[in-house]
Amino acid sequence: MTPTQLSQTVLRTVRHAVADGELRVPVPERVVVKPASRPGHGDYATGVALQLARPAGLPALGVAGILRSRLAAVPGIELVEVSGPGFLNITLADGSGAALVRDVLRCGTDYGRGGALAGESIELVFPGETRAAVTADALRRLLRSQGAALVTGRCTGPADPDWAGLGVISDTVSASPGATRPATPGAPAGAAPVRLPVRPVPVGASAAELLRTLGAEAARWGLLRPAAHDHPRLTGDEHDPLLVQRESNPLFRIRYAHARARALVRNAADLGVETIPGDLGAPGDSGEPPARDLLAALRAYPAVLDAAARHRAPDRIARHLEQLADAFFRFHDGCPVLPRGDEKPGAAHRARTALAEAAGTVLAGGLLLLGIDAPAHL
Repeated sequence: MTPTQLSQTVLRTVRHAVADGELRVPVPERVVVKPASRPGHGDYATGVALQLARPAGLPALGVAGILRSRLAAVPGIELVEVSGPGFLNITLADGSGAALVRDVLRCGTDYGRGGALAGESIELVFPGETRAAVTADALRRLLRSQGAALVTGRCTGPADPDWAGLGVISDTVSASPGATRPATPGAPAGAAPVRLPVRPVPVGASAAELLRTLGAEAARWGLLRPAAHDHPRLTGDEHDPLLVQRESNPLFRIRYAHARARALVRNAADLGVETIPGDLGAPGDSGEPPARDLLAALRAYPAVLDAAARHRAPDRIARHLEQLADAFFRFHDGCPVLPRGDEKPGAAHRARTALAEAAGTVLAGGLLLLGIDAPAHL
C-alpha cells in the first residue's frame, strides 16, 4: 500500500464513520499521512483525529479510538496504535503478523481497549431482573474498556442479593436515583451522565435457581451469549449444553482453547523455546492458512469491542471469542507449536508459540470483559 493509497484509505474510513453516525463532522477533502518520525511507531502517522476533534465535539483520543478500530480491520494494515494526544501510528501488513503479536503481548489482556468513549459518564438503568443485572454488569466492564470515565448502574426495582454470586459487583447496582457516589478520577466534573436503558428479554429464573442448576460461569455465559432481543435457553438439566464438558459447549471450547494455549507456552519454555517480544519472527510468513486465520481473528478483536460498546451488545464479544477459539484449534492442529521427536526448537516454533500466547491472552481478556474466569488449567 503506497502513502497515497493509505491516505485515501484513512479518508474513506472517516467517510464511513460519518455515514454510520459515529462521527458528526464535515468530511475533509484530504488526509495527510507522513512516514513515522521515530522507530517503533509504525510505518506512517496521521493527525487526522486532532484535525476532527473540535468539529466532532469529542476528545482527539476519542476520535482516534473510533478510527483506530476501523482502520485495524482494513486489509493491508497490520497494526494501528494511538500515541500522544491522538496521533494514529499505522503499520502496514507484510503478511507476517509479527507486529500484531508483539502488540498483543505488550498490552496483555488490555489489548483491544480504546478511547471511543473517552471522558463520557454513563449510567446504566435496568429493572430488578437477573439477566438485566448481569448484562448491565458486563456493559459496565465493556464501556470502561473503551475509555468511559465513569460507568455506574441503577436498578429501578428490587435488587437480588444473589446477583453477587453471578459476579455482579455492587458498583453496578445503585439503590436509588439520587444516590451519591464518590468522585472517580478522570470523570468530568459536574457533567450529567448519559442514561442508557438496559432491558434484555428476561430469563424467567432467579439468580439462586441459575446458580443451583448451572453455576456462576455457565449461567453468566448463558445470559450474555444471546442477543438482548433473543430468549436465553437455559434448561439447567443434565442435557443443558452449558453443562457438557465437550466441544459442543461453546464456553467450554473457549476456555479449553485458552488453557491449551497456556499449556503450549509452558511446555515450550520447558523445551527452551522463548517468546521475546522484540524478536518473534513471523508467525504467518510460511503462508500457512491456519496462522493467517488466527491472525485475522486477533486483528479484528479491537473493532469487535468497539462495535460491542457502541451497540451495547456484549453478545458480540461472546460470538467473536467462539470464532477465535475455532481459529486457534485449526492453527493448533495445522501448525505444530512444539518440536517433535528429535527436532530442535527453531524460529518457526518461537513464532508459533508467540502466536499461541497471543491467542490465549485475547481469549482471557474477552472472558474477563464478560465477567467469566479463564482458568490456566482445565
